[in-house]
Amino acid sequence: MRDWYDNLDDAERQFILLWANTTTVLSEINTDYLYWNKVKYKFIADMGGLLTNRDLWMLVKNSRRKACKTIRIGGETFSFLHTERLHEDLHRFDLNLGGTLGGQQTIGETDRHQYLLGSIMEESIASSQIEGAITSRVVAKEMLRKERPPRNVSERMIVNNYRAIQYIDAHKSDRLTVEGLLTVHRLMTNQTLDNAEEAGQFRQHDNIHVVDAIDGEIIHTPPASSSIPAFAAELRQFFNDESPDYFLHPVVKASIIHFLIGYFHLFTDGNGRTARALFYWYLLRKGYWLTEYLSISRVIKDSRMQYYRAFQYAELDENDLTYFVRYQVKTLSKAYDELKSYLARKQKEKQDVLALQRTEHLSPRQAQIVEWMRQESTAVLSAKEVENRLDISNQTARTDIQALIKAGYLEELFINRKERNYVRGPKLNSIDHV
Repeated sequence: MRDWYDNLDDAERQFILLWANTTTVLSEINTDYLYWNKVKYKFIADMGGLLTNRDLWMLVKNSRRKACKTIRIGGETFSFLHTERLHEDLHRFDLNLGGTLGGQQTIGETDRHQYLLGSIMEESIASSQIEGAITSRVVAKEMLRKERPPRNVSERMIVNNYRAIQYIDAHKSDRLTVEGLLTVHRLMTNQTLDNAEEAGQFRQHDNIHVVDAIDGEIIHTPPASSSIPAFAAELRQFFNDESPDYFLHPVVKASIIHFLIGYFHLFTDGNGRTARALFYWYLLRKGYWLTEYLSISRVIKDSRMQYYRAFQYAELDENDLTYFVRYQVKTLSKAYDELKSYLARKQKEKQDVLALQRTEHLSPRQAQIVEWMRQESTAVLSAKEVENRLDISNQTARTDIQALIKAGYLEELFINRKERNYVRGPKLNSIDHV
């Protein structure tokens, strides 16, 4: 079997070695979809000195061009490549993001309101923090639960984000219209812009650049504002799946919509928040209802530099959207894993609530309120917060609270002549373990 190889001359053997190494290296590069900055140093030694890093990058680019699809929108051309790893991740999402984990229902009907409320809060807070909101999660959640008016721009950003996501949740089955897009932006930016008239309005000028947060270098100059109306009309068609040239997986398409809003920079401010909201909207519209319970922005916030680089790499590499799509898919995957951990904690909490019902002879709602106070020893509850978290009437919330005060689990905290909040009572302090 080796006779043929032994009879080759050195040049022929080098060619075979180069071909074998190139095939292996190209597969590894494209599996992780690496950018030039990783390719130029990492793999050249594997080529036996037969190729320069520029030669290798040219081979990488040619291999990608042969398999990529193109998207023409807003007068610009973008490309995208389905990699094998991406296919694997998307298959996992198809199995799970419709609402199951291992073939079992993920979230019971009775728990949906409480879980959804928490996830919308998390997403609203994290998405605003990405854009500069300076408020802790604890303070922000307390504000949203108690429906306290925002005290500064950071808190206003979070409230706006919360209301915009609630709007999307109420309209998740609707087709996107240009007015719907502007409504999301108006809700997102209400009372947070230097020029209040720009809320819910497309950008009217070209005096805008996206700069690197670290060194101030301009990393993106958006297309001219004159192109925005045409792009918005085409984005509406793209979102609503009108006359597609070919099928794009919903997660891929949602990621591309996210990128395009940032790329064309439709608004003077609030593009990132609006783009992330449209990402959610598209996936919910396509039936991925579990997306409502994922906090994707929290993952993005913790990997902000990768998020920005994914935008940069896509633009620098001839508008190749694969970099950004892969980042979004990894983000979605991590958010999904976090959801599974969250649900496991909630299941444990549910067991503790059931134990409280049995040992303390409480109703399910009253046991849940006691469990909240057990988890947060310094918590201060209001009737409005109980009403919102349990999705009950204000009168029912007050009735449960009064029963817990009478039993010694809660105590009243007088705010003024009319307002009351509630803290741990002496009986609750004695319950260390259920």
